[in-house]
Amino acid sequence: MRLKGKVVVVTASTRGIGLAIVKACAAEGAIVYMGARNLERAKEIADQLNAEGKKVRWVYNDATEDESYAAMIEEVVEKEGRIDVLVNNFGTSDPKQDLDFAHTDVDVFLNTVNINLKSVYLASQAAVKHMEKNGGGSIINISSISQVAYGTSKAAINYLTKLIAVQEARHNIRCNAVLPGMTATDAVQNNLSEDFKEFFLRHTPIRRMGQPEEIAAAVVYFAS
Repeated sequence: MRLKGKVVVVTASTRGIGLAIVKACAAEGAIVYMGARNLERAKEIADQLNAEGKKVRWVYNDATEDESYAAMIEEVVEKEGRIDVLVNNFGTSDPKQDLDFAHTDVDVFLNTVNINLKSVYLASQAAVKHMEKNGGGSIINISSISQVAYGTSKAAINYLTKLIAVQEARHNIRCNAVLPGMTATDAVQNNLSEDFKEFFLRHTPIRRMGQPEEIAAAVVYFAS
């Protein structure tokens, strides 16, 4: 029960890595809020986990609505009185448009970088204000490697992670990033070609995809 009593918020949390993080944190005793656009789906998952004795809630968050990030954090703090851990799991790209450097449209590039970077910046900025008042906290960003636009956005998030860690350390706020390689989620299985997956795994020393639960275990470690 390494996270017993801690209030955790996870964005993009109804499937894949995000859902694995929700389950792992709840299993360690946290009160977990699922940041999600599809609240019906989030409520369904929460009801299932709560029936197992977990403490899982849901809160609205839409990556396309800038104001929803601060609203998400404020709603959680209003209900629980604090936020201890923020997991910025959201990230998006379109593999059919996010190609190599020479062929990716500039609007696709800029829009992908904008929405991914903004998701971390806005949520973290809102959370930090409350963590400072509470005497500390933990922010965990899910980074990655991939296509030109998506990869660039995650590289920017890696730098932002370092910046937050350095500037907020005096407030006992830690900031870390988990950098998965190819992970066996529905999004990867459904959107990436078999040729690409085979090519990627040839350059992966362990010669297999990661599992969402392995990423979630790293998140629990940083949150604890």
